[in-house]
Amino acid sequence: MAIEQTLLGSGPGRPPGRPRSERAERAIIEATLDLLIQEAGVAGVTIEAVAARAAVGKTTIYRRWPNKEALIIDALATLKGPIPDLAGESVRDDLVALARAVRPSQDPRLDCVWNIFGGATKHPHLARQFKQTVVLPRQEVMRAVLRRGIANGELRPDLDPEVAMAIIAGAVTMRARSLSPDEDLPEDFADQVVDTALRGLSSGSAPSCTGP
Repeated sequence: MAIEQTLLGSGPGRPPGRPRSERAERAIIEATLDLLIQEAGVAGVTIEAVAARAAVGKTTIYRRWPNKEALIIDALATLKGPIPDLAGESVRDDLVALARAVRPSQDPRLDCVWNIFGGATKHPHLARQFKQTVVLPRQEVMRAVLRRGIANGELRPDLDPEVAMAIIAGAVTMRARSLSPDEDLPEDFADQVVDTALRGLSSGSAPSCTGP
């Protein structure tokens, strides 16, 4: 009974102590992204400025993030969106889901991501951390899908997953970056990219990916 009460009282995944305010965390993230835009980059972001803009105390920020670099990484990661849950039944369907996740948001603050990479020589640690925590996990999921396709015969045995990833993710990203602010990618653009790529990536014995 005591164990059951302890589990019920703590809640799933909730750490001991006072729960963090999701509203405060969202305000902190938004304040960080706004400052990255308005202050033209990393140098203009300080914990003091974020706290003032988000109307929270600095201790509220430090309870969640050890420093401004970690805060910036988490803020930029929110612009990328979560890694989608994959059904794992069809390589084609999983690749489409991942390609849709690659598709950048039209949020102008997404330029912050490009500025981080463009300024990698100025902020090498930040660029490296962003790649480790945001970019590489997404790449590894797509890599695993491609390897599964090779193993089960849906994709060519001589396929290089790195080249395939560059084809799919690169096509979506390049097209999205060419849009004007009032444009958006067609809803089926990710499907078109994957289906076009799979015409060259699929093994001869694999079923058609584009349907009748």
